[in-house]
Amino acid sequence: MATMPEHIHSYEPRNGHGLPHDPFNSIVGPRPIGWVSTHDEQGRLNLAPYSFFNAFNYTPPIVGFSSIGWKDSVRNAERTREFSWNLATRALAERMNTSSAGVPPEVDEFELAGLTPRPGTVIGVPHVAESPVNFECRVTQIVQLQTAQATPVETWLVLGEVVAVHIDRSLLVEGIYDTAAARPILRGGGPADYFEITPEALFRMKRPR
Repeated sequence: MATMPEHIHSYEPRNGHGLPHDPFNSIVGPRPIGWVSTHDEQGRLNLAPYSFFNAFNYTPPIVGFSSIGWKDSVRNAERTREFSWNLATRALAERMNTSSAGVPPEVDEFELAGLTPRPGTVIGVPHVAESPVNFECRVTQIVQLQTAQATPVETWLVLGEVVAVHIDRSLLVEGIYDTAAARPILRGGGPADYFEITPEALFRMKRPR
């Protein structure tokens, strides 16, 4: 095996990182926020942000969030086979953060954060009316993660096909979605780091032919 130059900090995660804070979350970031709404079999609502979220397929559109621990969102999605994703923006950042509170399943985070549940058009799970973009999703897979040695990890990846999309028309400029206009926020590393996408951050590159 090769030896890395001295100016490079190297470590094997299983042996610890040797730094004041694990850099993994900061390196893989900023990350889209999985602001996920679900309900249980009794119709009790749940709304929670997940820092491990992304899109995984284009046609059909598939998104997924990863939950460290079998939390309410995973349990609800597993039982109802539905969830909604809501775009977290700078204007909604504080309320999104409020919805992350560790509260009992019977507590409605919509009410806790002062948000309005809007009924879905295709699925039974409501989405956040104040959010400018919402995806209604049907669960396709729930996968328990595992190590390279096939040892199960207490983390579950929930994947869902997007079956309905709702976009505030103010974000459509001549029919093209304006990413920065929504002022989406993204999760960074550390206990409190977030980033905001602004028009000034835009640059373009075309794929080589």
